[in-house]
Amino acid sequence: MKYLFLLLVISLATGCSMRDIVTMDTATQQEFDLNDNDNDGVIMARERCLETIIGADIDNYGCATVSKINERQELHILFENDSADINPRFYQQIEQIAQLMKLYPSTNVTIEGHCSKTGSYEHNLHLSQARAQNVTQILADTFAINPSRLNAIGYSYDRPIDESDSAEANEANRRVIAEVTGDDSKTDMKWHIYTVDQ
Repeated sequence: MKYLFLLLVISLATGCSMRDIVTMDTATQQEFDLNDNDNDGVIMARERCLETIIGADIDNYGCATVSKINERQELHILFENDSADINPRFYQQIEQIAQLMKLYPSTNVTIEGHCSKTGSYEHNLHLSQARAQNVTQILADTFAINPSRLNAIGYSYDRPIDESDSAEANEANRRVIAEVTGDDSKTDMKWHIYTVDQ
């Protein structure tokens, strides 16, 4: 029995000491393309959407995530009491709407005009309509947006943001809001440490 055990130990020891060495004289054939040609972080073997916009938020297949355009923003245009005139210093805000519309040519904008509760409802309805129309006029005349893409609506004082009767409330309620909608979609961009500075 001892002899058999000794023979088994020797055969195991000599079997483990043998080393199989394989040399490769030719280059290994790469089965998958590991390049990232559009620099979106997805290798070509998994890529389904080539030429992704740099910085776009993407899925696992390199396709950018998109969302429908439906943006609503208040334009911080201060109107004098009982006035629809727009000071040129507020044109920069209107220009931002124009730039978005030029970037996405299937979009339309509705400009909403609002008033404070001073004066009659009918007078404020006319005034709020004039405020909205003045913004659309600037979009068309100054920033070359096709008038067919523009809509103006006056709401009088039906939609106040401050219901108190203070002077501050009246000033806050004299406002215009731009709502840009369309069949276009926009590419969502990744957040990075410089996002807040852009």
